[in-house]
Amino acid sequence: MTAAAASSTRVDAGPAPGLAARLWRDRRARTGVIVIAVFVVGAVAGPPLLGAAAPLHLADVLSGRFAAPLSRTPDGVWHLLGTDGFGRDELGRLLLGARISLAVGLLAALVATSVGIGAGAVAGYAGGAVDRAVVAATDAALAIPRVPFLLLLVALVEPGAAVTVLAIGATGWMGVARLVRGEVRAVRSRAFVEAARGLGAGPGRVLWRHVLPNALTSALVAAALGIGTAIMLEAGLSFLGLGVQPPTPSWGNMIAAGRDALMIAPWLSLAPAAAVALVVLGFSLVADALDAAIAGERAG
Repeated sequence: MTAAAASSTRVDAGPAPGLAARLWRDRRARTGVIVIAVFVVGAVAGPPLLGAAAPLHLADVLSGRFAAPLSRTPDGVWHLLGTDGFGRDELGRLLLGARISLAVGLLAALVATSVGIGAGAVAGYAGGAVDRAVVAATDAALAIPRVPFLLLLVALVEPGAAVTVLAIGATGWMGVARLVRGEVRAVRSRAFVEAARGLGAGPGRVLWRHVLPNALTSALVAAALGIGTAIMLEAGLSFLGLGVQPPTPSWGNMIAAGRDALMIAPWLSLAPAAAVALVVLGFSLVADALDAAIAGERAG
């Protein structure tokens, strides 16, 4: 095929799809977004709008406790996912737990991503002693086992949602920092960055306006994966009693609360465990699709 024919073929094929179009064409991205959206809508809408009973209301405990899914309690209230040992609606508690677990996961991932982007950008752009110091700090932090350190950290202070967010965020920035540092080092020597310096732009402006926007694609994938990881870590900490504390429901402490009744009411642990698995799977699918879309964008 001649060069002219090849050029004509490329023109006839039309412009290459953008990153958003590539992402949405991926079935994994659509599936992940739908799964996440279902839980987000449920968490925001809350039990009343979705027909769930009051999740914190204690009615007749003896007659309403451990009602099976798709059944009615003696007071005539129908429960999609049954009730717990105190007669509280399991679906309503699952939706309230979604608010806590999703919020903790998103905020913890935001903390980790922000710290990682800041540290990686400064190290990659400054170079020299600053770069070596940040790399040394990152390597030292990576050498510490995350889960035992998290358990120690949250055990030293009063457990709660805020402490969980800070603990997970403070132990999850290192991978993002290494990714951003590598991208910044690759971008900082490009012609448009040199042109910005030649026009008199200071280091801060060059980094913020020209380098970072072209170096954050890998950080987006890491952030999507980080949200799922943070939700799992929050569930684990709350399961052990070191995260969100009852009576505030989170998926982790709901799993823990149902473990003593696994033989007579397995849905109490299975429902929040399934919610954790589905949400983490949703974010993993989005991250995989985003990674593939970025690779296609670069190749195109």
